[in-house]
Amino acid sequence: MKLLIETPTWLGDAVMSSGAIEKVIEYFNPDEVIIFGSFVSTELFKPIANKVVVDKKEKFKNIFNLEKVDIAISFRSSFYSKFLMKLKSKKSYNFFKSYGHQVEQYSNYVNSIINQDKIYPPKLNFTPFKYSKPTIGINPGATYGSAKRWYPKQFAKVANELGKSYDIIIFGGPGEEEIANDIEKNLTIKNYKNLCGKLTIKELCEKIGGLELFITNDSGPMHIAAAFKVKIVALFGPTKYKETSPYNTEYKIVTKNLECAPCMKRECPLKHHECMKLITANEVIKASKEIL
Repeated sequence: MKLLIETPTWLGDAVMSSGAIEKVIEYFNPDEVIIFGSFVSTELFKPIANKVVVDKKEKFKNIFNLEKVDIAISFRSSFYSKFLMKLKSKKSYNFFKSYGHQVEQYSNYVNSIINQDKIYPPKLNFTPFKYSKPTIGINPGATYGSAKRWYPKQFAKVANELGKSYDIIIFGGPGEEEIANDIEKNLTIKNYKNLCGKLTIKELCEKIGGLELFITNDSGPMHIAAAFKVKIVALFGPTKYKETSPYNTEYKIVTKNLECAPCMKRECPLKHHECMKLITANEVIKASKEIL
């Protein structure tokens, strides 16, 4: 039996769906698992897939790139996904929004397919890196948009303080190097590494998995840290922390709960960005020391 799984597009959503996806594979126990999705999401599932097909966003080509399967399960809800899954399978399922945290929504969806009533926390099949000294990671990026991002000078203040007792690693994805470099310019400590844009998805998971603490914007790497039960200080501004906060790990949320938030916009529609601008380095340092 062949099972096709279409993953969520964004890295964070893919991580939050990982436990549910693994449960589906366990339940159907197929002869072949085909993972279809964006490059970053499919990289997460290579350890449990027989075949990976990257969605190139060329919809006509996807019809030919995907083989016919027995069951297709999509973790997306678009009309195109419904069409593609139905076209390529004998039996297909498509994601539907429900209630609660995003992890719980993915669990509800899978439960509707396999007739169970459980929650499936994120689970990634990579081995955490072993650091020679206790290490803290800071993650100033957020692929979704600038509205989610705290400021490099503030991250640097946090790193300078916590770097007195811990090694520091600056994380980030392709295109976020300038942000990471701005942090580096403001560092007074020497015990740090800037790994922004230098890691594969596998390496990113391994490096984050071995940290003592991860200080981050609302982002995909935040959910990677949660999957490894790394302690987290998460900075939230324009997004819904009740739906996308770290799941199944110890964490602290730093947010301002402004009337205009959560706006869910990529850029601040009011042009002041106070939901992130009003968060101070001292608040983040305090939260970090408390959780450590």
